[in-house]
Amino acid sequence: MFVEMTRTRIEGLLAAFPKLMNTGKQHTFVETESVRYVYQPMEKLYMVLITTKNSNILEDLETLRLFSRVIPEYCRALEENEISEHCFDLIFAFDEIVALGYRENVNLAQIRTFTEMDSHEEKVFRAVRETQEREAKAEMRRKAKELQQARRDAERQGKKAPGFGGFGSSTVSGGSTAAMITETIIETDKPKVAPAPARPSGPSKALKLGAKGKEVDNFVDKLKSEGETIMSSSMGKRTSEATKVHAPPINMESVHMKIEEKITLTCGRDGGLQNMELHGMIMLRISDDKFGRIRLHVENEDKKGVQLQTHPNVDKKLFTAESLIGLKNPEKSFPVSSDVGVLKWRLQTTEESFIPLTINCWPSESGNGCDVNIEYELQEDNLELNDVVITIPLPSGVGAPVIGEIDGEYRHDSRRNTLEWCLPVIDAKNKSGSLEFSIAGQPNDFFPVQVSFISKKNYCNIQVTKVTQVDGNSPVRFSTETTFLVDKYEIL
Repeated sequence: MFVEMTRTRIEGLLAAFPKLMNTGKQHTFVETESVRYVYQPMEKLYMVLITTKNSNILEDLETLRLFSRVIPEYCRALEENEISEHCFDLIFAFDEIVALGYRENVNLAQIRTFTEMDSHEEKVFRAVRETQEREAKAEMRRKAKELQQARRDAERQGKKAPGFGGFGSSTVSGGSTAAMITETIIETDKPKVAPAPARPSGPSKALKLGAKGKEVDNFVDKLKSEGETIMSSSMGKRTSEATKVHAPPINMESVHMKIEEKITLTCGRDGGLQNMELHGMIMLRISDDKFGRIRLHVENEDKKGVQLQTHPNVDKKLFTAESLIGLKNPEKSFPVSSDVGVLKWRLQTTEESFIPLTINCWPSESGNGCDVNIEYELQEDNLELNDVVITIPLPSGVGAPVIGEIDGEYRHDSRRNTLEWCLPVIDAKNKSGSLEFSIAGQPNDFFPVQVSFISKKNYCNIQVTKVTQVDGNSPVRFSTETTFLVDKYEIL
């Protein structure tokens, strides 16, 4: 069982281990008055499992073997530097093996799947951030060109350049001038801008608004470089604002549930579902220990044949009979201030009617290349998919595609040779749409098509409807956060 231990106690136990261990055995153990060390040599290192003396040593040995098998999955060599470099990956994997002091019934493949799932949100965040940065830099360059053109037009007409008024006299330092103009480009709607602190630059680099000829070009170059810096620093604000749109802040109660599903799907270009696998989990987080002894009322309206699995410490009979999630020992409490997975589910199928969003891509050869028609259709009317991006690969070195008809927006990435079809929302009111474009190439050049989206409604329709105290069955306020994400969604 789980026991609180101080750092000093743990360090003392580990310091005593080298003095107690034996050599010459593949699996060995040694006991003291209070604990048992079960360990296994691994080249120059040792894998050590510290347990109480009344622990089942056979189970401990099996757990030790699983721990030792996990390490080569993340470390290329069994060396101290390699272990330190991947320490967090190993901690996350170890956490899947042992929960609440008990070993989970998992194998190596399941551990690999669970730890890989945890990194998907970071990938989504990075993709959104990179997109926002590219758009912001493009906007900055466009506005810098507009400013340069307006400046030259004003010089030809002998007038004062527009947008430069209100900055004070020519005694303003060059560093302050550049900072103020850059800020005006970014926030043109502000009538006045307070002078910014002067940047550390020498007098020879000072810029003046009255400069002519070559100095104007130097000014614009300086403006672009400083604009890059300011835009990258303000991207944190823009990214956070975008995050607020996609993931509004949740008022977390003392009892909070996170319901997350991730889908992996592969379809053929001529139709047919090759494989669809969905993993879901309910994570419970309790921030007040007075709500540690509770039960979750689960409503399962799934009709697709999903397989459910409760945590080993959860009363499985109670869940099967009454759809209640509670500990086997009702006198015990759930852990406080930590995320605990209490229920998992899995769905694997090749039934085409279960595809949440169908994609149909038809490239047709023409005299000048290919005419591509691609369409989508939402098959699950209860879903609402946000930030949908359908990515179509393009042939390299043939230029940009010619867009015919389109529902939504598109982005052409010439560096990656892809066309991204972007749809902010797909739901029952907007369940189908199409895109047509023409470009040189062969039909095989436009596969595989990849899809990504995020949804605040889960696919399997499993929800927590009520939370009650074990004693008295009184209701408890709780909050829920639901996310449905894509791990891989491809049309080959």
